[in-house]
Amino acid sequence: MLYGLGMLESGITFDYGQLVLDCEFARMIKKTVQGFSVTDATLALEVIKEVGHFGEYLTHEHTFQGMREQSSPELIDRRTRSAWENSKQPDIRERALGKVRDILEHHEPEPLPDGVREELAAIVSEAEAEGR
Repeated sequence: MLYGLGMLESGITFDYGQLVLDCEFARMIKKTVQGFSVTDATLALEVIKEVGHFGEYLTHEHTFQGMREQSSPELIDRRTRSAWENSKQPDIRERALGKVRDILEHHEPEPLPDGVREELAAIVSEAEAEGR
């Protein structure tokens, strides 16, 4: 269970920008915890033969493909600092706040399934009757 998404200062402050960042981190953690597929393709024995024991795998196309499948962040920028600075693009906080604005302006939540609203109202009524 993840706790505290969007919270700052031990929960005294809540920040929507931090919430969307934390959600991105949580998605990445969940993907990792699900485990990895071990197949002939993911083992990449042919790539190992091609590159060799002391070769460089980081820029190999197979590595890029695996990385794309493993992680596809919306907000994290994986460029080098100098490349990012030269691009003059917003930092991660500005991108997160932009996503928040977009969600607040355009998100249409799915309606609750039949009966859920009534069930929630009953739970609240019962709790109020018990003096909670």
